Amino acid sequence: MNARTAPELLEPIATDSVNRLSNAHLDALEEEAIFVLREVAAAFERPALLFSGGKDSLVLLKCAEKAFGAGRLPYPLLMIDTGHNFPEVTQFRDQRARELGAELIVRNVEDSMKRGTVRLAHPGESRNVHQSVTLLEAIEEFQFDALIGGARRDEEKARAKERFFSHRDSFGQWQPKDQRPELWTLFNTRHAPGEHFRVFPISNWTELDVWQYIAREHVALPSIYYTHRRDVVERRGLLVPVTELTPPREGEQVEQRDVRFRTVGDITCTCPVESLAANAGEVVIETLVAEVSERGATRMDDKTSDASMEKRKKDGYF
Repeated sequence: MNARTAPELLEPIATDSVNRLSNAHLDALEEEAIFVLREVAAAFERPALLFSGGKDSLVLLKCAEKAFGAGRLPYPLLMIDTGHNFPEVTQFRDQRARELGAELIVRNVEDSMKRGTVRLAHPGESRNVHQSVTLLEAIEEFQFDALIGGARRDEEKARAKERFFSHRDSFGQWQPKDQRPELWTLFNTRHAPGEHFRVFPISNWTELDVWQYIAREHVALPSIYYTHRRDVVERRGLLVPVTELTPPREGEQVEQRDVRFRTVGDITCTCPVESLAANAGEVVIETLVAEVSERGATRMDDKTSDASMEKRKKDGYF
């Protein structure tokens, strides 16, 4: 074998080996998620799947389709809408629910504001943190005993503390020090009346795993997850989208850049990153070299303090 041609001959073999390892890893994560989703259906009377139309909830929905069959989800989809969500995402949410023939329940923070259970400190305050109140009201309204979410442990250190099955007391609060270990995939599903569980089937996935799965399974996403031109301003090390809800401040210069969103939430606290990635495969390559977590790179509400997410989760946040 010629020494010069050896690497060229070996490259396809090495690539094939990497692909097989990657698929085996994704298969294991998918199998774990499906197991948890089926466990919820078996152990709880009134579960619901939290569905925002974002990438993690769409991956979770894909696993649920595989767990139960297309059009046969055993629980409804639940969305807590701040009223300040990106229209591309809410439209995609509704479209996906229709395609699946799934029951979609939407409860709005604005309705909680009308009832007086949510009061903003000032009109420009982000409604994101107040979703907890509306969520707890929805749990009481429908008597949900388990809520399935797409949170992952790699997103933020408070989320890294949660088990697959995370207990909430009758006030919807989380006590991180009271969690039971989950050895040998034996889950704690016991709860008293008025209590419920948050369940996170893709806890062990990383952002890279999610994007590799999206690429492999051809999971459709809202368009803002891929590169597009958008007006932004630089603020506190982030690119803030210029919208009616987030106008430029005095002295800030509006620029049009090629960006995409790594995570999607309330417009008032979610920022894009510069990117030319036009498809899932290109996003995978970008994610491989990313040095900052997706929340660290895109969420203004997580920058208030190191413990901001943990405090919100103790108060009932997702």
